[in-house]
Amino acid sequence: MAEITAAAVRTLRERTGLPMMDCKKALQDAGGDADKAVELLRKAGAKTMEKRAGRVTTSGRIAVSLTADGQAGAMIDLRCESAPVANNEHFVQLANDLAAQLATGPGAAAPEVLLTQPSPSKAAPTLKQQFDDLNNRIREVFKLERIVRIDGQCGGYAHHNGAAGVLLQFEGGNAELAKDICMHVAAMRPAVVYKEELDPAVVAKEREILSAAARTEGKPEKIIEKMVEGRLRNFYAECCLAEQPFVKDDKKTVGEVAKEAGMKLVRFVRWELPKE
Repeated sequence: MAEITAAAVRTLRERTGLPMMDCKKALQDAGGDADKAVELLRKAGAKTMEKRAGRVTTSGRIAVSLTADGQAGAMIDLRCESAPVANNEHFVQLANDLAAQLATGPGAAAPEVLLTQPSPSKAAPTLKQQFDDLNNRIREVFKLERIVRIDGQCGGYAHHNGAAGVLLQFEGGNAELAKDICMHVAAMRPAVVYKEELDPAVVAKEREILSAAARTEGKPEKIIEKMVEGRLRNFYAECCLAEQPFVKDDKKTVGEVAKEAGMKLVRFVRWELPKE
């Protein structure tokens, strides 16, 4: 059996981030071959993660990335089991690399396709290798839950803790306003951009509820319809981005602010991590 030196174990430890005893055993099993030892450690880690696959992944990070010219943007939702891991610098790097590659690369129809692509940070040849190496080091369940890319003029924003993120597609305007509107979307949680996009059945139900409430208040039938239309404005302001008072200037709606800047709001995607 080849002699396993402390220096060799230490080097493997630095390379993999795994415990010294695991590294020593892998080197012994690999006859001192460091590359073979790495493969043995990866296989052992994969078996461990198979046993843990059913664990709940409610922590993680939502990361957003835009191309340099702002003509495309991407957002990813990378999950793990615990908040400390979600804040681990290498996990943050992985999330950012996934978003950057999705934004600037050829795109991907599904998370598993994105993982086959190169890692922008060159931490590993592919994102899958980077994902697996970190997963093997930390030994928590990781899951690339969701990915989305928008091809078109884009703005984006992600909370500093990665708990929520927004991508906004727009035309005209400017990147600074787009980011401000993304921050507004993250905070105010609209469902759609314009009231015309709401499900007619949902609007009809709300109108029915407001009409019934007005009758309960004893309002005459001849004015109920006007009252309901007035009260629907509050409903629209809750659900529709363009109708909401802008968080940075609540004397104007988001729609009015966008129009003044020559911006047309097209669509947005808003994600939030589940509440634990």
